[in-house]
Amino acid sequence: MKLLHPSSWQDYELIDSGDFEKLERFGKYILIRPEPQAIWKKVLDDQEWKKLAHAKFVREQKDKFRFTDDVKGGWSKNPTMPETWQVQYQYNNLNLTLRLALTGFGHVGIFPEQGNNWNFIYDTITGWNIPSPKVLNLFAYTGAASVVARSAGAEVIHCDASRPGLNWANQNMQNNNLSNIRWVYEDAFKFVKREVKRGNKYNGILMDPPPYGRGPEGEKWTLQEQLDELINMSSQLLEKKNCFFILSTYAVGLSAVVGLNVAKTYFNNADFEFGEFFLKSKQNRDLPMGTFLRFKA
Repeated sequence: MKLLHPSSWQDYELIDSGDFEKLERFGKYILIRPEPQAIWKKVLDDQEWKKLAHAKFVREQKDKFRFTDDVKGGWSKNPTMPETWQVQYQYNNLNLTLRLALTGFGHVGIFPEQGNNWNFIYDTITGWNIPSPKVLNLFAYTGAASVVARSAGAEVIHCDASRPGLNWANQNMQNNNLSNIRWVYEDAFKFVKREVKRGNKYNGILMDPPPYGRGPEGEKWTLQEQLDELINMSSQLLEKKNCFFILSTYAVGLSAVVGLNVAKTYFNNADFEFGEFFLKSKQNRDLPMGTFLRFKA
């Protein structure tokens, strides 16, 4: 099992964490956001946090240890904090421009720990000597990984059940002077099931499923009930050679070994890399950010 952190960032850093919050810099702006896993004490004092921060998201919720869909609260910000801004991400020949914004859920449009997966995707696709490899991005959010795969030369199918998320991803594509990502507004589970029936194949499949979710028509997604079947179907879509598979999860208490055991069932003889992502802190309080499993062949 590996512990990995995204080391290529210049426009992101975790400054401090603790008391169920995190203090982060995204480009020029510093934010305070809730963090259920930061059960330790802050290193910097509250006054230092307030002095540094341009905006703070407050989540009014009794259960500090688990976020729910019922969000109450919002952002408080100083006059210099814009509603939207951009950050840059560089890795080898990959140069990304990503749109960020203050959302009603406390998100900003990227999960910085995924930078490690972006590097993996870029290196894998550019290392292939095949024309137009096909990549499927499920639960694809605002599309950073889709943009990476497209930048590397892949044909990309981006599937997500959020219309605002698709619009955001389209802006990220345009910000990077790219085109022809295929947007699929649908429940990821239903889409994969249909792709299996169609007999379609992909060189790369990646997914970052939430613990719980709803599709466009109210379809219910529960990670622990449906992940096994989703990975089973994904194994039927994946090519045997010139391929990669990535599973990321952020569910408090769910071990990386869970995803490993599911994947072992359906991907025979794969050389799995698995473990936990974390964000490295300036104050020596590294923050766990979920699990990953991936392989390439």
